[in-house]
Amino acid sequence: MSKSDELILSKLSEGNSRRTFCKNTSLLLGGMMLPMSQMHGMVNVLNNKKLKLALIGCGGRGTGAAAQALKADDNVELVAMADAFEDRLQSSLRNLSKEFKETKKIKVKEKNQFVGFDAAQKAMDLADVVILTTPPGFRPQHFEYAIKTGKHVFMEKPVATDVPGVRKVLETARLAKEKKLNVVVGLQRRYQNNYIDMANKIAEGSVGQIVSGQVYWNGGGVWVRKRKPEQTELEYQMRNWYYFNWLCGDHILEQHIHNIDIANWFVGDFPISAQGMGGRQVRTGKEYGEIFDHHFVEFKYANGAVISSQCRHQPGTMYKVGEVFQGTKGFIETNDAGATYIKGLDGKEVYKYAGFNDPNPYQQEHNRLFESIRNGGLIADAEHGAKSTMTAIMGRMATYSGKVIKWEEALNSDLALVPDNLDWNSEAPVKPTSDGTYIIPSPGKTKVM
Repeated sequence: MSKSDELILSKLSEGNSRRTFCKNTSLLLGGMMLPMSQMHGMVNVLNNKKLKLALIGCGGRGTGAAAQALKADDNVELVAMADAFEDRLQSSLRNLSKEFKETKKIKVKEKNQFVGFDAAQKAMDLADVVILTTPPGFRPQHFEYAIKTGKHVFMEKPVATDVPGVRKVLETARLAKEKKLNVVVGLQRRYQNNYIDMANKIAEGSVGQIVSGQVYWNGGGVWVRKRKPEQTELEYQMRNWYYFNWLCGDHILEQHIHNIDIANWFVGDFPISAQGMGGRQVRTGKEYGEIFDHHFVEFKYANGAVISSQCRHQPGTMYKVGEVFQGTKGFIETNDAGATYIKGLDGKEVYKYAGFNDPNPYQQEHNRLFESIRNGGLIADAEHGAKSTMTAIMGRMATYSGKVIKWEEALNSDLALVPDNLDWNSEAPVKPTSDGTYIIPSPGKTKVM
């Protein structure tokens, strides 16, 4: 790590470099596990103690994550919920109550249903384990509070939408390890058997050194929620959080981080620079906020490897979500449907992952988390989650600016997208123009640092 990185991240471990960071996150395991010799005196919840769970962010992903957490351990119950919106909390509570009617694992009293900008802290205060699934702009502050108050954490990706948020998560990750608190990040491919199998093959040298690759998240896009007359601008943006960078970070971050994370994991490093292009050609209406509908980025690594990254939200185009890598001994193809191949330099298939009926990786994340809590282990995903978040943000900086973005200068950025101390009387961080449209990033003009 450079002197500038060390200055910015002075609270991180000494001597932590790009290469050692990626080795420490382990090619061989989905979540980083510390040696047993480092686990004595660990703060954890052992044996048969009832684990109290709080859900922070009650949308579809949060509701699903809460269900998976409740299935992961026989002696866990949901005791508190928090969301910015009452209707979303009540919908989630109804769905979970119906699903767990027989097991009676939903114990959320009316007084423990919290709504508003201060709801997260109130719910976390009642729990041993917290699920952080709000829009990602709020993740750094929620993660910081959870760790400072001694909670084990599952948090969805990405872990921030701006660089100050990434730095906060990195600092909090250090504290989490010091306090022996488990942290799982929802980059579920690291808990998926075919990806773990391929990581093992790379570590064994089966494909040699990866020198290039292509990672994809190309699809038609996601939901839009129509503006209602009674909504303030702030409520509208929070209801449509996917289309505003302070909340989402653009789809290169919110979705494509999965594939970018695989590139970092398999290369065993993270990029030193990025350059690329992007824009809006299809999803151009005001309902799509301020984000691009396509991005293309070249990430360059210290060993000379170049990974090409592409993602788009354009209906009717080729759908592809997966990864391809070229090594000095062979080629790799992976995807989340379970297909994994290695081909030799002659193009002939030399290995195919032979797994059958593999467990759901979304469930595996929670299984591993609760097993680790019970057994006195330590999963420490936050650091690699923050680094892959930073990689995707660097890609966004490159497409928005049209410039070469270097890791070290990007990590120094103080350009904050997420305001402090929001309440329902606050102005929205992004303002529409007089005709209701939003300013779209313009390469060569937009400030990204």
